[in-house]
Amino acid sequence: MKVVVMGSGRIGAIIVRELVQQGHDVTVMDTSMENLRRISPTLGAKTYLGDGALEDDLRRAGIEQAQAFLAVGQGDARNAFAAQKVRFLFKVPKVVCLLYDPLRQQMYLDIGLSVVSPSKVISSMVLEAMGS
Repeated sequence: MKVVVMGSGRIGAIIVRELVQQGHDVTVMDTSMENLRRISPTLGAKTYLGDGALEDDLRRAGIEQAQAFLAVGQGDARNAFAAQKVRFLFKVPKVVCLLYDPLRQQMYLDIGLSVVSPSKVISSMVLEAMGS
């Protein structure tokens, strides 16, 4: 599957490695060259210095051929904006958006985006480990 990943910070780099190991055709884009260096050239993922919130950069990253888009950058607003643009403008079938603010999660779920909130996931795991 052709996957475009926006964000190559710690979380994005782990996701990109896993997707490539699973056999997906992955293009990762980030506005930071330093972040893109987390993706080893030997991995096989394509890297692109660009902004996932900009239509031209998304096109250059291959969004029109993508079956999935993952917005896993550092900022909720940028992730949500890019995810909505990709879902509704480019009609990518699978869009996953990382949002740190769990209060925003429901709003974006209501418009058809798959949303993951690390804050919710981690707090649930801590409570579970505590036996609550």
